[in-house]
Amino acid sequence: QVQVVESGGGLVQPGGSLRLSCVVSGVTFSSYGMNWYRQAPGKERELVASIMRTDSDTNYADSMKGRFAISRDNAKNTVYLQMNNLKLEGTTMYYCNAARSLGRLEFNYWGRGAQVTVSS
Repeated sequence: QVQVVESGGGLVQPGGSLRLSCVVSGVTFSSYGMNWYRQAPGKERELVASIMRTDSDTNYADSMKGRFAISRDNAKNTVYLQMNNLKLEGTTMYYCNAARSLGRLEFNYWGRGAQVTVSS
């Protein structure tokens, strides 16, 4: 019923830029905070960026500050992750997450991920 679909991954050279998109369907998109995570094999999942229901509040991992930017377009049910000055360490899977809390109830929906490869 709920679908979270990432797109925009691919191959990019070090120092290059890439923009990921994530389209969410099956829920009221504007009611969900949105997050981007990344996880490489053998490593723990890392929160890259988050944005609240409105775009007035965003957060970034320290290593991404100044290079990445998260935004959302509620009219299009889409969240974006603009990635600039990509580094080799950015080669991994990036996952889109929609999250909502209603009292003690928690709702989390995940995409299957988008592969980003940073290589010369």
